[in-house]
Amino acid sequence: MSASPVTLRPASRRSPSALRPDRRGSVEKPRRNVLLTVLVGIVLVYSLVPLVWLVINATKTQSSLLSSFGLWFSGDFSLFRNIADTLTYDDGIFVRWLGNTLLYVVLGAGGATFLAVLGGYALAKFDFPGKRAIFAVVIGAVAVPGTALAVPTFLLFSQMGLTNTPWSVIIPSLISPFGLYLMWTFAADAIPTEMLEAARMDGAGEYRTFFSVSLPLLGPGIVTVLLFTMVATWNNYFLPLIMLKDPSWYPLTLGLNAWNAQAATAGGEAIFHLVITGALLTILPLIVAFLFLQRFWQTGLSAGSVKA
Repeated sequence: MSASPVTLRPASRRSPSALRPDRRGSVEKPRRNVLLTVLVGIVLVYSLVPLVWLVINATKTQSSLLSSFGLWFSGDFSLFRNIADTLTYDDGIFVRWLGNTLLYVVLGAGGATFLAVLGGYALAKFDFPGKRAIFAVVIGAVAVPGTALAVPTFLLFSQMGLTNTPWSVIIPSLISPFGLYLMWTFAADAIPTEMLEAARMDGAGEYRTFFSVSLPLLGPGIVTVLLFTMVATWNNYFLPLIMLKDPSWYPLTLGLNAWNAQAATAGGEAIFHLVITGALLTILPLIVAFLFLQRFWQTGLSAGSVKA
């Protein structure tokens, strides 16, 4: 049999399709989901519009706040004057409320995070009687809303004489069932049991093993729980509302609500521009905390995803 001749085309005469690289073996980019993009855009607009409204209206005076369009600036830019008035109004009570909120966050959210880390680590890496019962209790506590426990907590603290004190807000904030469950599940996967056994064989005690070996691996989980508890304590409203009567112990949420309700009382002064400016000052520490802690969060997650 004679072989058929093979004809080669010059490179200049090849079709454009023959010059294109073969993409069958390459990884194709994921297609964009139009519906998902639209939904994300709606959520983004829904989240940003109130923030934009708050920033714009914090620059207005009391009169221009009621007479101008809400999503655009007025002629008189009064942001710095509103900030000064907010910090000095009523003998500077806003600064006192800010200090109270920081106190509740540092002791309440910080303590809740510390207890969640210790409890989650113990439940994940130690075996002891009643572990399954504790798991059921924690899951049940996660499903119970905090508002359902507010009245029983008030009755308990009133019998102990702790109402109208900072402890009536700090002590309930120390309990975070969701934070405990999150640290439990995170510690179970983030800390290899072999590493703990190796540290114990080298003579390290349980405290040294926890602080030197386990704690650095729990960084992303700790930051996550800290963010959740910090936001929950900073925005806590219902518990201080039923526990506190003295305005000098109010957090920012309760204090701003008192300012807002001041216009509805007989002879009360309407200070809506100070309420809006105070709300803007209230969310700034949360934004700073998120930006600061996000760096440690991402660093811990990327470090945990790389194996030597």
